[in-house]
Amino acid sequence: MTKAPLFTPILIAGCAILLLNFALRASFGVFQIPIGEEFGWPRAEFSLAIAIQNLAWGIGQPLFGAIAERFGDRRAIVAGAVLYALGLVLSAYAMTPLEMQMYEVLVGFGIAGTGFGVVLAVVGRAAAPEHRSLTLGIATAAGSAGQVIGAPLAELLLQSYPWQTVFVIFACIIMATLLALPFLGSSQLASKQELEESLGSVLNKAFRDPSFIMIFLGFFSCGYQLAFITAHFPAFVTEMCGPIDPNGPLAALGISSTSALGAVAIAVIGLANIAGTITAGMLGKKYTKKYLLAGIYTARTIVAALFILLPMTPTTVLLFSLAMGSLWLATVPLTSGLVAHIYGLRYMGTLYGFVFLSHQIGGFLGVWLGGKMYDITGDYTLVWWIGVGVGAFSAIVHLPIREAPWAAKPQAA
Repeated sequence: MTKAPLFTPILIAGCAILLLNFALRASFGVFQIPIGEEFGWPRAEFSLAIAIQNLAWGIGQPLFGAIAERFGDRRAIVAGAVLYALGLVLSAYAMTPLEMQMYEVLVGFGIAGTGFGVVLAVVGRAAAPEHRSLTLGIATAAGSAGQVIGAPLAELLLQSYPWQTVFVIFACIIMATLLALPFLGSSQLASKQELEESLGSVLNKAFRDPSFIMIFLGFFSCGYQLAFITAHFPAFVTEMCGPIDPNGPLAALGISSTSALGAVAIAVIGLANIAGTITAGMLGKKYTKKYLLAGIYTARTIVAALFILLPMTPTTVLLFSLAMGSLWLATVPLTSGLVAHIYGLRYMGTLYGFVFLSHQIGGFLGVWLGGKMYDITGDYTLVWWIGVGVGAFSAIVHLPIREAPWAAKPQAA
């Protein structure tokens, strides 16, 4: 029997879409200071805009999952790309915090339509069973590759253009994802009966399953930590990091300011995450996913605690970025794979979309609390320690999950 290939046109197209999606999304923290300085906004205002974006992304994820299952993956992605681009263009013309915050709703829905919930479901359904966990890891790693280029690209463009122009350029880039659509293949649409079962019986059973609730709760801290760091770490490093040695290796590489270091730190996280997510996908094929997830959250807790306890220097910033990056999105192929393993592939998009909503509620709180507490206290220390605490909670809550296919479990009446 011929062995099924690992790399298929669907996987490559999905990777391209996720790469562009996350390149733009990961850059928003770079705009924190330029936008605040231009309008004189408190840090909390643009932070709230990014927080709303994360929440809209989370709310949109199960909706776009259902749209993809009912009307087709391609249509869901087209709708997502259009909303993403429209939100970016309108944000470029925002003059008040409220305008910026409302337009970020469109960006958030756009991220949902071109992000993990839709694309991982497409990739997961198309993958051979023996490759599924690794395939999901590769697709997730593509999002990390976008993070490698997103923040530095934004920093580079901001040296030549106002932030408004950069937003319009980004809108054009996200529309380029539509070039990948012909390679995704045709998707099988849900019948009316299947759709009713998905939104009714399947979701009802899932939310009555303690394991699904624990997966849902456990993903909260991932969103909190990732969104807080993405939105605030560049500004955090810019303001709190010790000076860069003008004769040191970083300066020789062109990193002469802490603002440049902050953008590079986000890229380093993304670069390390490429290896981390692929490794997680490979391990998920051989080992129990819930224990791998508990281990990742434990490691995150330790890394974050050590970073805030030690003096912040360029060296500790880069070491933290490497360590956290290796754990960054390693939870995604394992969590999505866990959902697929327990509940099946047919409704993976919708079910993972609801799990991802928890991730984005955490993201909303991480970003918003970061800006709010900064304005109140002048630093990020308290918000950082909250992230350490919720990470420890996630490590514990994954342990009781029953990692067995749903069909093998006794169902509640």
